[in-house]
Parts: sequence; structure tokens; C-alpha cells
Amino acid sequence: MADEKLKILYLLRILLEETDADHALNAQQIAGRMEQRYGMGANRKTLYKDIENLRTFGIDVRQKKGDSFGYYVGSRDFDLPELKLLVDAVQSSKFITKQKSENLIRKLENQTTRENALQLRRQVFIYNRIKTENETIYETVDVIHAAIHDNRNIRFKYCEWTVKKELARKKGGADYVVSPWALTWNDENYYLVAYDVKAAGIRHYRVDKMQEISELPEERQGKKEFEGFDLAAFARKTFGMYGGKERRVVLLCSNSMAGVIIDRFGQDVMMVPDGENMFRVPVTVAVSPQFYGWLAGIGKGVRILQPEDIRESYRAYLEDIIASV
Repeated sequence: MADEKLKILYLLRILLEETDADHALNAQQIAGRMEQRYGMGANRKTLYKDIENLRTFGIDVRQKKGDSFGYYVGSRDFDLPELKLLVDAVQSSKFITKQKSENLIRKLENQTTRENALQLRRQVFIYNRIKTENETIYETVDVIHAAIHDNRNIRFKYCEWTVKKELARKKGGADYVVSPWALTWNDENYYLVAYDVKAAGIRHYRVDKMQEISELPEERQGKKEFEGFDLAAFARKTFGMYGGKERRVVLLCSNSMAGVIIDRFGQDVMMVPDGENMFRVPVTVAVSPQFYGWLAGIGKGVRILQPEDIRESYRAYLEDIIASV
């Protein structure tokens, strides 16, 4: 009798794994699968009743008429295009290891039919992608989320890559103690945005470079600094998530650079015409070598108009590069 009580669950599994709007199963096909897979007999009368019970429970079991008459699950938590987007996100995330990526994608495949899961599997290209080797990143993220929820500081060791391709701890292995406020995904990496009590300012840290993280009993600081904090704006002005002094800069751009500016700073940026072929745009940026590198990569299409000290600093940056060639 115990198996009989599981019959409706086996029916649900069959419908979820095999059916959608393009692949319906009739009562005879369902009964055959119940017998072959689970050794359970099922007649049409009991199947119809079980299907109605599933509908009452909230499962969207629909009936397809015509030559391909049968039953299928109509709506699911995730549509196939949504799952494809999620798979792409997992694959492109440097902060998720290859093993974790594969595990996550398998779980995503379980959210659709076997037929659709094959489509997801065909678009998986993990092996040639750059991935972190930090298998503890899940635990790190969990501690950060818990500390944010508990309004507590965190402590961790922070690392950087060496020429030997090894992660070496910064500051001689000394502890970093910060107040965590947000996690953000930028340039395929995961970052913690936090308030550094000693430096009295906002800092960010690559999550995959954090080790031995723990929550502390002290309450977070920096609430005032994060009131009205715009995470998207922070990411736009911080090139490559490298810090620097924030300055208001006016850029002079050729009209062909409009798309580049909008992609970098968003559609709300103010673009003021300057003649027929140029426009000026005031933006707030974290002035750093990465910002100058972004400008250099664009070439003559974008120039610094103001302020003068940033223009001179950029010129010195370029001259230093030329001198080293």
C-alpha cells in the first residue's frame, strides 16, 4: 500500500520530466511508463483522478486535443529562455569554480524536461572559460549575507596573485575587518562593497580572493555613508572595480562614441552637443590607471576636457607608457 500512496508523485515526476506544450503524453503512455519504471499498474480512471488532484494542488496540467492528444505541464517556475540565461550567467561567472558551475547547471536542468535539458547541455562551454579555484566561495558568500542580515562586521584574510600563480595574503597575512553592506557582480567577478572603519571610507574586495572569513560580534559601521547608496552608479564610475579618488570630469567625445558613453555611464548621462560632430559629457569617475587605460583604448574619440590637472595626469600616464616602449 505504501507504493500506491506514491503513485501520484511518480505521475508528477513523469509529467515534469517528459511533457511540455510540444510533448504531451496520453493516458496509455503514462500508464506504460508507470509500469515500466515503477512497477505500478495504472488505469485511465485513476490517472484522470490523480491528474485532477495535481491540478487542485496547483500544478498546471493541461490537456492537448487533436491527433497529438495528451497531458502536459503548461507553466513552470522557469521557462526555457530563462534557464538558458541562467546557464550563460553561471558559465561566464569567473567567481564560480568549474565543479560548482557544473553542479549548478545540473540543478538548472532539473527545472525543465529531459528534452529541454539536452538543449541546455548543448550550450555548456565550461572547460575553456577562466574560473576561480576557490571552492569555498559559497561559504564566503553565505557568511557575508549572514553578517549583512545580522548587522555585524566581518574579518578575513585578503589575497593577491603572484608570478608563481599562487594566492599570497596581503598585509603579511594580517586580518581585514570591515562592515559589509552589499555584494555586486562586475566584469564577471563577485565583489563585496564594505565600509572600512580604519580608512573611514567605502572599499571593495574580490570575493574569490577572501579567505578564513568569519562574522564578528561588533555592529556594522558606515550606515550614513551607505544611505541612498547607488550600487549601479558605484560600479559605473569605478573602472575594473579599481578604486581611486572620485572626481567630476568633462569628456569631449565624437558623435560616434555615443554608444560607448551610454554603455559605460548609462542612459541618464547628460550629453551636450559641441558643434556638429562632437558632444561634451560630465561624469563622476574614480580616477585611476584603469580609467586612463579605458580612455587610451578608445583612442582619439574621447578626450578629457576638464579639469586641467586630470588632463595633465592623463598625458603623463601616456608619456610614461611611450617612454617604456
